[in-house]
Amino acid sequence: MQVITEPREMQAIAEKLRLNRQLLGVVMTMGALHEGHLSLVKLAQKTAGIVIMTIFVNPRQFAPNEDLDRYPRPFEQDVALARAAGVDYLFAPEAGSIYPENFQTTLQCGALAERFDGEHRPGHFNGVATVVTKLLNITKPHLAVFGQKDAQQLAIIRRMVEDLNMEVTILEAPIVREESGLAVSSRNIYLSSEEHNSATVLYRSICHAEKRISEGENNLQAIAEEIAEMIQLTPGCRTEYACFVDEKTFEREVTAEKGKEYRLLLAVYAGNVRLIDNAKFLT
Repeated sequence: MQVITEPREMQAIAEKLRLNRQLLGVVMTMGALHEGHLSLVKLAQKTAGIVIMTIFVNPRQFAPNEDLDRYPRPFEQDVALARAAGVDYLFAPEAGSIYPENFQTTLQCGALAERFDGEHRPGHFNGVATVVTKLLNITKPHLAVFGQKDAQQLAIIRRMVEDLNMEVTILEAPIVREESGLAVSSRNIYLSSEEHNSATVLYRSICHAEKRISEGENNLQAIAEEIAEMIQLTPGCRTEYACFVDEKTFEREVTAEKGKEYRLLLAVYAGNVRLIDNAKFLT
């Protein structure tokens, strides 16, 4: 595995690989690698001949009051995990090479980015879209793999790729869960043992929704309110949002129609740690 830090060098390598008719896949991460990230690598390896992983903690998607400074950065461990997983190239630039002095150009996302996480984290998705675009331009992949856990982010990236006629295929990888059902996340390391136990309420909420929908309940708002109450009654937890959305538009839905797909979106604080989860339902 080759570790590259300079954008120009990565671009040159990617261009040479493409000229040699190699199929390139990219997995974008902020490091602190875990099983979820490695599952993205496995999916990329099934569909691409060369896998590029990026590690970049993107400052432009963190608000001033968020955890940029304390975000985990175990780089040597990440390098070892990426190498063991069979990654071919690891692109790990410094912030100054991605956002050099006098950097001014950013992407402005639309209405999809103003809801839910976008409402609670203003500017977050503009920062995500900007860095994803830059990393696509630098790594020149034929396909890019993103995790389903960040469902709204995935929807925004799909929209961006379509709107801007980007020549890349976006692949979606399923959520990887711990035995408890808690979605694997880099932020799980912040949880105390008590908070970790309480955080399983996210998965229990999904199971509750699955049960209620299987029973024929079509009042999605009522189910969401039941879930919010479950979360509020869990020690140390509070709900930021719990709601159902249309799978295609991500607009909030109150009543289910037969044969339509919906997604339950959850954002919950366990102590001071913000966690997200989601699940798709066919009614």
